[in-house]
Amino acid sequence: MSITVRRVLRAVAASCIGLAMAASALQGTAAAAPRDPVPPGRDPFYTPPSPLPAGRPGDVIRSRPAVFTMDPFGRSPYEGVTSWQVLYRSETAEGEPTAVSGMVLVPAKAWTGEGKRPVVSYAVGTRGLGDACAPSYTLTQGTDYEMFFVADALSRGWAVAVTDMEGLGTPGRHTYEVGRSQGKAVLNMARAAQRLPAAGLAGSPVGLWGYSQGGTSSGWAAELARSYAPELDIKGAFAGGVPADLVAVARGLDGSPFVGLMFMAAVGYDAAYPELDLEKYLNANGRELLDKAKDLCLVSVDGIGTLAGTLFKKISDYTTSDPLETPQWQRRLAANKLGSTAPSVPVLQTQAVYDEIIPFAQADTLHKAWCAKGANLTWKTYTFAEHATGMLWSEPDAMAFLADRFAGKPVAGNCAA
Repeated sequence: MSITVRRVLRAVAASCIGLAMAASALQGTAAAAPRDPVPPGRDPFYTPPSPLPAGRPGDVIRSRPAVFTMDPFGRSPYEGVTSWQVLYRSETAEGEPTAVSGMVLVPAKAWTGEGKRPVVSYAVGTRGLGDACAPSYTLTQGTDYEMFFVADALSRGWAVAVTDMEGLGTPGRHTYEVGRSQGKAVLNMARAAQRLPAAGLAGSPVGLWGYSQGGTSSGWAAELARSYAPELDIKGAFAGGVPADLVAVARGLDGSPFVGLMFMAAVGYDAAYPELDLEKYLNANGRELLDKAKDLCLVSVDGIGTLAGTLFKKISDYTTSDPLETPQWQRRLAANKLGSTAPSVPVLQTQAVYDEIIPFAQADTLHKAWCAKGANLTWKTYTFAEHATGMLWSEPDAMAFLADRFAGKPVAGNCAA
């Protein structure tokens, strides 16, 4: 084994150990496990009133205490963290009002840093299309694969606000990878956290976080922030492994082991833009897959089985004609392509060079587009990494980046280089 490879492995291990230590620092000894909540699909809390009450994007419709746990067996709660599940107002990609669910987590210990306690609006990576995948639920079950990252942020004294995004938890299909919807959900989640009286976060500075699908969400939130949420004091954004151009991503995934993610995105776009009428392009195999996918969660036996059935399949295996070749689909995909506007806040964008899911070239194109438009961008690549290890490697860099922004340290980015 070469010295370089050994260093890579040590770095990955150090990241994992650091996350585990951060989580352990928050864990307490609980007297009893919390009440076992039912999944969102059977929980009336997630069903919004109809019609929605009058209000602004980010207003809290309802909230209730919740328990954050990293124990998937006894579900012992973590001491030192107070949590709430929330239902809040957001907007669809087309600007229509909608209700989105999420979770707000606040360390009980007083903030000792400068100014008000920061809040990180955390955009999760791919969960699936089923309501049971919603992070506001999985974070109460000890089954969320990003719970270590959330715990690390909490251990620094930051509050964390996690959106479920449109249609994940709440009724209706999840608008998976529709950037304009996801970006608004992230910004409105920050607003909801600030407007939740019990959280004590009014006027808090905000950081944005996201990798993979979350990278799309965070990137869009950074692009929309100036026009959509100018009152938020956003200090910086992390966007890693970003699917910026879904046409390029789809072409890279077609025929690959991860083609199922492309099919999920097709469902997401059909949910956001009903005129796309995905079903009219599907053959019998496609209709069967669509039926299976509606409740699919990535980290589940059924989800793994469904995705395994799509390994190395192509668009043509499920369609009578390719929707990506039609003007209607191309127009909607183009409207959700990142890079048309420079983020108004400092951004850390990371990318694994050998990412087998998110093509490096389209991420590099995004970085160059943002730089050309004058963004304050720090671009960092990881040579010996693919998608999952790219996420691990990004975590300590992203935490340090946001910590420096919350501390008021200046950053000039590296676009000139």
